[in-house]
Amino acid sequence: MITLDKKFEALGVHNAPGQEVRQNPTDLNTMMIGGILDGIPVDFSHGDVDAFPPIPESDKIWKEGFDKGGAQAYTEYRGALEIRNELAKRLGTFTHHPIDADSELIITSGTQGALFLALGVSVTFKTKVAVVEPDYFANRKLVKFFGGEVVPIPLRYQGVSTENGLDLDYLEEAFRTGTKVFVFSTPNNPTGLVYSPKTIRAIGKLCNKYDITVIVDQLYSRLQYSGTTYTHLCACEILPKNLITIMGPSKTESLSGFRLGVAFGTAKLIDRMESLQAIVSLRAAGYNQAVLHTWFQEPSGWMTSRISAHEALRDELLAIFRSANLHTTTPQAGSYLFPQLPELTVDLKTFVCLLRYQANVTVTPGSEFDPACTDRIRLNFSQDHRAAVAAAKRILRMVEIYHL
Repeated sequence: MITLDKKFEALGVHNAPGQEVRQNPTDLNTMMIGGILDGIPVDFSHGDVDAFPPIPESDKIWKEGFDKGGAQAYTEYRGALEIRNELAKRLGTFTHHPIDADSELIITSGTQGALFLALGVSVTFKTKVAVVEPDYFANRKLVKFFGGEVVPIPLRYQGVSTENGLDLDYLEEAFRTGTKVFVFSTPNNPTGLVYSPKTIRAIGKLCNKYDITVIVDQLYSRLQYSGTTYTHLCACEILPKNLITIMGPSKTESLSGFRLGVAFGTAKLIDRMESLQAIVSLRAAGYNQAVLHTWFQEPSGWMTSRISAHEALRDELLAIFRSANLHTTTPQAGSYLFPQLPELTVDLKTFVCLLRYQANVTVTPGSEFDPACTDRIRLNFSQDHRAAVAAAKRILRMVEIYHL
């Protein structure tokens, strides 16, 4: 029997990004070697919206929504139809797949809210859910919270010779033996790996064959780097019968603070998500929905410039870590690095704490994304360039200090 204590234990928020202030180990001082490393504090657990500010005039658009009053405050549970009509056209063009604004799209309280709703309407007690490891930490946690059983699907991401790392035979065996739901992100969080067109098409065929409900997180699909080919699952010729795609103007556009997300796909699932949202939060914050008018409507060159700045920082950080022989997969999209640490004199949890207290650097432990990743850390490199480079060098210094 799963008790309430076990349900909430599965969520485990204390080591999640943004919760670092809750960590205050009393015995840390006894573990410290050497003095404090000087440097500007850098929080790699999330992107810096000061270094990369939100879409221009998003504050003005929000104010227009506020001035609109009650009509904007109290929209339909799935979001204002006027805004959904706009989003359906833009997202349809972006993904190369038509979307019905009325029946196939819902505005949610952030992409995290979309994920909660999507899993909430797909997972019940003992539902087997295929979860890629490593992948976004909330996938595994929410499956357990809803009473499902996690079926781990390993992602090979350390080499460049494999076909984007996903073992399709392994995935099919999971489907053949009773798995009913598949959840994954592309670009993958935390590695930045983008699933190849061949892999995405194969996923679509397998999920259609075995009648699998698929939830695909495409949050970083706009932040693609040179040479990357991106394929949207919803645009494949053979589709899963039940498919939800999650996107939002969050990390890439630095609009996380508005807590806006969008999910689109199978009408039956969208209806259920609206029913659940109506109980959980009623709707995405009414005034905030107005900010979606700016999404995919950025000034000419704005997105290109943002991608270029991220790619330049990515390349410099990769060079820094690789100079110290710390294996780090090259992200094809998104703003995450997932470097591997050598054997240390302390465990990963302690090292992460030492980084924060002794080097003014906050990172997320790799175990949040895969329980077996006890030798990796995740960095969101959407930061001030100079500060991020300096912080990466402090990480290397800390590795030297605590190397076994």
